[in-house]
Amino acid sequence: MKNKKNESRREFVQKTALAASALLTVPMGVEGMARVHGEQKLKLALVGCGGRGSGAAVQALTADENVELVAMADAFADRIERSLKGIQEHFDGEKKIEVKEKHRFVGFDAYKKAIDLADVVILTTPPGFRPYHFEYAIANDKHVFMEKPVATDPVGIRKVLETAKLAKTKKLNVVVGLQRHYQSKYIDLKQRIDSGAIGKIRSGQVYWNDAGVWVKKRQPGQTELEYQMRNWYYFNWLCGDHILEQHIHNIDVANWFIGDYPVSAQGMGGRQVRNGKDHGEIFDHHFVEFTYASGAVIASQCRHIPGTMSRVDEVFQGTKGSVEIGKGIITDLEGQSTYAYPNKWGEDPNPYQVEHDRLFASIRSGGVIADAENGAKSTLTAILGRMATYTGKKITFEEALNSDLHLMPAEVSWDTTPPTLPDANGNYPIPTPGKTKMS
Repeated sequence: MKNKKNESRREFVQKTALAASALLTVPMGVEGMARVHGEQKLKLALVGCGGRGSGAAVQALTADENVELVAMADAFADRIERSLKGIQEHFDGEKKIEVKEKHRFVGFDAYKKAIDLADVVILTTPPGFRPYHFEYAIANDKHVFMEKPVATDPVGIRKVLETAKLAKTKKLNVVVGLQRHYQSKYIDLKQRIDSGAIGKIRSGQVYWNDAGVWVKKRQPGQTELEYQMRNWYYFNWLCGDHILEQHIHNIDVANWFIGDYPVSAQGMGGRQVRNGKDHGEIFDHHFVEFTYASGAVIASQCRHIPGTMSRVDEVFQGTKGSVEIGKGIITDLEGQSTYAYPNKWGEDPNPYQVEHDRLFASIRSGGVIADAENGAKSTLTAILGRMATYTGKKITFEEALNSDLHLMPAEVSWDTTPPTLPDANGNYPIPTPGKTKMS
């Protein structure tokens, strides 16, 4: 969370200012002008106080000189206190954090109390809750930064899409944490692809392969709900599986570069190594073929298995050449380099910071950033991939969008029974291709 010692936050914001201005292209009408906050202090609320939420709060407070964190909400009090301490230490006593004890809200309805106090809200709880928190924030006229993915099931996706329309009508800014859209290398290469540098994209490969993520062991005295909430990554109602929670980044890039969403998907996956009781119900590997209306086919792979090849990247082949985004190179059909992105490591602005810089610059100027629709459709693309691997069937985008699959309870309290429960031996039901149904 700390910036480099030789670079102040003010210098960092100045460094990213040009990038931040690039997105503010929406004309400002009368309603937009009414929303210009000028130099007034903006009040910020953080909903979801894990590591990503804490980092996002630091970035939001860094992005604007006149913003103040006034409220925090989480299901667990210890997470709020740990997050608040880390944010305070980062700013070393500066008066950007004014979260009174009475404004540290705990529980499943805490988000409403925090949102009510703010102008801008950060939504970083486990993604199953996102559609409901987003709906409340927009209904109450708040600007929003929300992390990806934006839902874990099609019912949630439809809620986000409806709320996205309302946000546009109200001219509220919504930034989704698909930060590659705010990353200089990706923007540069996308512009070159759009200009015909590799011709029409016909195929591609997108990867998120690594050793995996954290595991929270069951603790004595925990209820089943608390255990799943603490170990949320491994339960689909909360997380949606790693094809959704992580690999959405790469899948979203495929959609972005092709300029469309797939019409269908088929694939395979399973639990080969990560298959213990603390690993809930999710797979440790997925492989999906996404087919687009143009005929382009994207091979998507994600894997959480230690000791295997690690790669997080996107590669596309076109009628005139190829692009490998990780290396930042474009080649012709003979494999000869025709362009190399010129940045040196560490020189480009941090895209996690840029997305907040742009959000607050847009709020100040009366612009409108509308990321929610793409965030929902790329989230649905990853859900489509999960449906394909879980069922072993070919599934269309429309079938996924219109599915009645509803993993997330509409309301959750500490008395709620989780949608997935272990058997007498502590093992959770695992999706089985050929038997598992789409909805």
